[in-house]
Amino acid sequence: MKKLFLGLAIAASSLSFAQEKAKESSSAVTFGIKAGLNVASINDDAFKAKAGIYGGVFANIPVASSFSVQPELLYNGMGAKFEGLSDVRLNLDYISVPVMLQYNLLPELYVEAGPQFSFAINKKVKGDAGSADVDDLFKGFDLGIGLGAGYYFDQKFGLTARFVAGVTDIAENNPGDAIRNNLFQVGVAYKF
Repeated sequence: MKKLFLGLAIAASSLSFAQEKAKESSSAVTFGIKAGLNVASINDDAFKAKAGIYGGVFANIPVASSFSVQPELLYNGMGAKFEGLSDVRLNLDYISVPVMLQYNLLPELYVEAGPQFSFAINKKVKGDAGSADVDDLFKGFDLGIGLGAGYYFDQKFGLTARFVAGVTDIAENNPGDAIRNNLFQVGVAYKF
């Protein structure tokens, strides 16, 4: 629960910082929505990648002529499929708070990097026989580092891509090698 409050505090402080910077900057803070496809995996040989979705809101905060900070609040459908059992899936759903530092290579093209704080809202194994909660097997918090890029066709509509590498071990009481989420996202964004 403390980590959830930490993530929300980071997002709130970023938005407060945005209001101050908007007053100083010639560019205004912009808000928007984004959604797309996740290809999620876990760094364990017992699993293979699975498709999911993501979506949420963001604020783009200019801090210099070519730099901006973009905090986001996203739903992320992550997890993996069990190797050899294509009908059995590990579904890990998160509320994620990425805070990306963006650099504009061109006015329309940017690259980004930053941390992603994720808080589990659902942890289940699903298959033909039904589903089962696996709350006790996986932690409720995940930290990742994101690298990405985006291109805006006009000032409002753009395409985005991001890879998020997990940093923390998501398995509860894991005596072996760390199990980490990995995530590739591709989607669309719209600024208001």
